[in-house]
Amino acid sequence: MRLDVHNHVIPEDVLRLIRADSSFGIDISDGWWRGPDHVPFELLKTFSDPATRLADLERAGLDGAVVSPAISLFMYRLEPDQAERFARTVNEGLAEFCAAAPGRLSFMATAPLQDVPAACALLADAIDLGAVGVAVATSIAGRRLDEEIFRPFWELCGQRSLPVFVHPAYNDEHPALRDWYLQNVIGNPLESAIVVERLMSSGVLDAYPGIRVIAVHGGGFVPYQLDRLRHASGVRPEFTAPVDTERLLDHFFFDTVLHGEAALRFLAERVTLGRLLLGTDMPFDMAVANPVQAISSALGEAAVDLVADTNPRRLFGLS
Repeated sequence: MRLDVHNHVIPEDVLRLIRADSSFGIDISDGWWRGPDHVPFELLKTFSDPATRLADLERAGLDGAVVSPAISLFMYRLEPDQAERFARTVNEGLAEFCAAAPGRLSFMATAPLQDVPAACALLADAIDLGAVGVAVATSIAGRRLDEEIFRPFWELCGQRSLPVFVHPAYNDEHPALRDWYLQNVIGNPLESAIVVERLMSSGVLDAYPGIRVIAVHGGGFVPYQLDRLRHASGVRPEFTAPVDTERLLDHFFFDTVLHGEAALRFLAERVTLGRLLLGTDMPFDMAVANPVQAISSALGEAAVDLVADTNPRRLFGLS
């Protein structure tokens, strides 16, 4: 079964909640999502309708997906009580979405990490609903995931062997990225590099050996610049010890959303095929239209089953 691990959903229950409660600060009255957490985008039927999404997957040569909430659903700006209500609606909606095709669809939950104890409790509930992973942003209301406050979250994910899908978000601060959609084109890969290298440098991964992280967009700049971190950690006083980047790579998986054969070949060479997962970024306009062909052309036909089937099933514990 060929699976997409970078596939975004906005459950119908969430849309109903937003229509009923304006305090979330989202306007979807004209069929477009408008709010402070994302650039405006059209609310296509595929966001919330499982049958439409399955048809989209089939057109892309895929059988199913491990879906995750669209990043506009993270809502780290909300007060804790409101955030927990919203996240619970998201997770219950994702479970309902996947129940339409239980052999083909699984989901990664959201967690309101502005309140870490509440997030951990809600995440445990989401696992009971069937969540096979958790999706988080690269920063939480300005805080970074390696900070001490998030250690209980990492401990839970490590103990439960729950993959953590880390998606760039809230990265619109750099003025040079405001034109030509560079906030996405450059900013998103930069955010992926930041989160991976901060986790490697902070000691979080050694503290909780069971952690598994999915770095999207091919890990951003990580594959190309990881050796720079290794070198710096051996010569700079900011580090207490050299960072064993090659060993710590065991904690990471990388999707194939790269839009080019040369980049995908280098990623596979740098991190090995066993750490690659097919991704599309569906249904956004930055999605890879022919993900199977992209892998086959760059890495060979034999790589397709490994990257699209074996690796994701093993990581998420899917039968």
